[in-house]
This record gives sequence, structure tokens and C-alpha cells, in this order.
Amino acid sequence: MKTFAISALTVLGFALASVGSSSAADVEAGKSAFNKCMACHAIGPGATNKVGPELNGLDGRKAGSLPGYAYSDAMKNSGITWNQKEFEEYIKNPKAKIPGIKMVFAGITKQSELDNLWAYVSQFDKDGKVK
Repeated sequence: MKTFAISALTVLGFALASVGSSSAADVEAGKSAFNKCMACHAIGPGATNKVGPELNGLDGRKAGSLPGYAYSDAMKNSGITWNQKEFEEYIKNPKAKIPGIKMVFAGITKQSELDNLWAYVSQFDKDGKVK
């Protein structure tokens, strides 16, 4: 009976661990998802503005505030401070979240991809270094 109980607890432990890890954000998958963003945005060491602003230090940054990028008035006046919730709402449908912006992007709606993308983007500090 003792062996059965230990075996059952071991199986349960592995099951719970796999459920937890499957729902955790994956930085490498986020890096892959960022390929959809690369045509317009840069991130990491040496990133510069492109068609869109560079995204280093996005977590906690006020929308429309990066020096050297010409944001739309809609973005500058959005009142958003970027965090995971705001980012995910925005990336699902940018023009619906902030009408009048310049960004032309259809959006990403799959939650796991959103989580992974945020994990990748939010790991960079304002200097493009991984926190």
C-alpha cells in the first residue's frame, strides 16, 4: 500500500509539473514570434528605430515617450504605460486599442503566442541587455 501511495504521488507530481510548465511563457518561442515584428521594430543590443520604435525597456515605459521617434498623437495621448496586460490587449488589435495610431498590423490573438512574445520583449532593459 505504501508503494502504491508513493507511486501515485510521484505520477501526480509529474502531471502537475507538466501542466505548470506547459502554461509558462517561453522566451525562445517569443523570439520566434517576434519575427512578425522585425520588419518594423528592433530589440536587443544596438537596436534602433525603424518604421516603428525600438522596443528595449518596453515594460514600464509610457506609450509614445521614446526619444527620437515620431509617434502619432493617438499613441502619445493614449495614457498607456506598457505592461503585459496593456501589451497583449494592444497586440491583439492595435487600431482597436488605440484608434488613430500609425501601426498597421493585423494582430496576434493566440494567448500562448502573446505570453511568449511578452516574455521575450519584456526581458530587455532600456539598453537592450537581458535583465
